[in-house]
Amino acid sequence: MSNEQSNPEKDINNPIDPPKKINKIPATANNNGPSYFWIYLALILVIGFTFYSNYFEQANVTEISRIKFDNLYRSGDVDKIITSNGERAFVYIKKEALKKEEFQKIKKNQTTINQGEQPVYFFRIYSNAGLDKHIKEVRDRYQLEDLTMVPKTETNGFMSILSMILPALVFVGLWYLIMRRMGGGGGGFPGGGIFSIGKSKAALFDENSLDQITFEQVAGLDEEKVEVMEIVNFLKDPGKYTKLGGKIPKGALLVGPPGTGKTLLAKAMAGEAKVPFFSISGSDFVEMFVGVGASRVRDLFRQAREKAPCIVFIDEIDAVGRSRNKGMMGGGNDERESTLNQLLVEMDGFGSDKAIIMLAATNRPEILDDALLRPGRFDRQIHIDRPDLKGREQIFNVHLKPIKTGTDVDPQKLSELTPGMVGADIANICNEAALVAARKNKEEVNMQDFNDAIDRVTTGLEKKNMIISPEEKKSIAYHEAGHALTSWYLEHAHPFIRVTIIPRSESLGHALYLPKEKYLTIKEELADRICVSLGGRAAEKIIFNQISTGALSDLDHVTQIAYSMVTVYGMSEKVGNVSFYRMAQQSYEKPYSAETSRLIDEEVRAIIDEQYQRAIDLLNSKKLELDLLAKELLEKEVLHKDDLIKLFGKRPWDEDREKEVAHHEVPSEDTPLSNDIISEEDPIK
Repeated sequence: MSNEQSNPEKDINNPIDPPKKINKIPATANNNGPSYFWIYLALILVIGFTFYSNYFEQANVTEISRIKFDNLYRSGDVDKIITSNGERAFVYIKKEALKKEEFQKIKKNQTTINQGEQPVYFFRIYSNAGLDKHIKEVRDRYQLEDLTMVPKTETNGFMSILSMILPALVFVGLWYLIMRRMGGGGGGFPGGGIFSIGKSKAALFDENSLDQITFEQVAGLDEEKVEVMEIVNFLKDPGKYTKLGGKIPKGALLVGPPGTGKTLLAKAMAGEAKVPFFSISGSDFVEMFVGVGASRVRDLFRQAREKAPCIVFIDEIDAVGRSRNKGMMGGGNDERESTLNQLLVEMDGFGSDKAIIMLAATNRPEILDDALLRPGRFDRQIHIDRPDLKGREQIFNVHLKPIKTGTDVDPQKLSELTPGMVGADIANICNEAALVAARKNKEEVNMQDFNDAIDRVTTGLEKKNMIISPEEKKSIAYHEAGHALTSWYLEHAHPFIRVTIIPRSESLGHALYLPKEKYLTIKEELADRICVSLGGRAAEKIIFNQISTGALSDLDHVTQIAYSMVTVYGMSEKVGNVSFYRMAQQSYEKPYSAETSRLIDEEVRAIIDEQYQRAIDLLNSKKLELDLLAKELLEKEVLHKDDLIKLFGKRPWDEDREKEVAHHEVPSEDTPLSNDIISEEDPIK
């Protein structure tokens, strides 16, 4: 039983009331385990001593030549010769000969030489037979006494044993290191290496954590915070719900685009409830070894039961919770499927009385398994959308606090300039603005720095030093003027903000617009967007009677909208009121016949051709304005909305637009920025 469960400060009438103080989780690795340094040192000493003892006898033996040996033999000083493995011949001197002066130095170094127990010299030989033949030749030539030669074959018992077990030791050592790395092992046994491969990798945050997050740090998610507050209140005061027979949902799935704050909201829930918070990624359950993922799931829920009441959060759950019915998994022995099965079992295994809340986050709920989403596991799906105008202003207020800003920085204005952006994008813009101001050696960050940061994030790095020929620059000016002019005179086009011919990253120029923030888009609005996107190519055709590759991003955007109008939104009379969006996601093949495919292509081409001709007709009627705008761009390189008002007068639809922005009553449209216009990245929602 954990310390939290045995805490006497808990209310005995409410056994699941959270403890007054939660201790930090101890480290999983045991730092007091045996030290392998001393084992390695002892092994090295044993091997070293063995080598030293083997060669100690020969440490002070002097090597001589064959001629020197012959002289010793002729002088009668040699007592015997002992050969070693047919490689060396050790020369023993007679006791009475050791009294000669030439052996006195050797006597000082070898105390046992006086008894003739140690060899005095040695010389190298090729074989015992060769040495025996040489001794006989010297004996017969000089009529010497016969010399005793004793051949020996020396072996080291320890080295023989070591040579047999060393390969096995090397293999076991390599296997141990590989298993410890794969298991994310720590220092020594236990708690690290192969013994921790089945342990959960979840990080634990409690009320003593320094990076604790509350709802004050979560901006732009007012409605979502109200929905999750019920779960927080249950963790704070479960008796309020249980006494009426109510049960809190076991799990909640946070769904939304990347960067909208799903993980931040989950951490804020734990911070508000002041309960332990286990955080783990779905990919941490997946390993190459069968059964490891399921083991980690069991260990995670075991720790959660010990720390109850608590919150268990699995980020990117789609890594382990993919559907088993869409060909994304193998058979029943597939590791990922086994992990998912164990997760389903564990979520059924704990009741609501355990006060364990399961949270998960994903931006791809459509690929999750149906068994994971059913009531009793993840009872609720909390959708976290991109923030609207008011939400972005709140997020800017949070991220502007640590930044030293000037008096001209207006969060409301910044929120208007960043339609479709999520919290991560806004945080990036605030940081980028501070970096821009630092590069300019400013004391504070002003509005121009934020404008530069928005341009840097949305359209890339400015390249003023790029060498562009006058002909290309003129073509770029007319191209961007075509975009700006078509948006200026089309009712349903996005309001114009700025146009420039200064190259940035991959774009040679761009026009910036402010999309209307709304939930629904009518057919006329999509048609105007296509017309505006084709305005650049239409201007090139009118002025130069030729087209260039500068419309690449425009054509990609146009094709995307046109196909969505026909196959998703049912805005084609010939194809009819049908949508193939969901069917296309669930099948690898086209969910319609070849005849329907041909009809879709014809309708898409008809829509694009119609809007292209519409752009040409509009610019032909405004050719003087087109020339004037292009010349101004060539001269100033950047033109803002006020410059176009001076040239052409105010748009008739601007007054209504200004009223909408002033009241902040319009919802958000998911429209991130593109190179040429601010438009929908993907009209399919």
